Amino acid sequence: MINLIIRRLAQARATAAKLEQSFVKELASLPKAYGFDSLKAFIVAVEASGSGKRSGAKRAKKPSKPKTRKRAVITDSVRAKVKALLKAGKSGSQVAKAVGISLPSVQNIKKALGLVKKPKKAPPKAKRSRAPSKPTTKPKTHKKRVAPKKATIPEAKPAPTIIVPPVIPAV
Repeated sequence: MINLIIRRLAQARATAAKLEQSFVKELASLPKAYGFDSLKAFIVAVEASGSGKRSGAKRAKKPSKPKTRKRAVITDSVRAKVKALLKAGKSGSQVAKAVGISLPSVQNIKKALGLVKKPKKAPPKAKRSRAPSKPTTKPKTHKKRVAPKKATIPEAKPAPTIIVPPVIPAV
C-alpha cells in the first residue's frame, strides 16, 4: 500500500514539473505575442498600465478640497434687489435663489425693512381653578400608634339597690 502511495506521489511530482515548464515557456512567449522585443519592455508596459500597484490594493482617494461655504456679503444693493423682488410678489425662497443669499438672510432683510407682520399675541388663557377635593382647614396630625390595651377581667358589680320611698298614710 505504501508503494502505491509513493508511486502516485512521484507521478504527481512529474506532472507538476511538466506544468511548470509549459508555464515558463508560455510566459517567455508573452512579450512577443503582444509586440514587445524583450521581457523588460513588457514588464515596464504592464507596470505602467497598472500604475505599479498590485491588483488587490485599494485605489488611493484624490485629496478633496475642504467644503467651505462662501459667505454672502449683504450690501445695500442686495437689500434693494430683495425689496424689489418682494414688492413684485416673489416668495422668500425665490428671492434667495435669484439674489444668491440664504432664506434666513432674506427673512432678516424683510424684518429690517418692516415687511414682516408681527404675530398677534393671543390673550392669555384663563386658568381653570380646581375645586379642592378636601377642605384645607388644619394640617393633618398623625396619631401615634399605641399598643392595644390588655384585656382585663371585669369585676363583679353589686346589684343596684332600689330605694322605695315610705308611704305616709293620709289623715
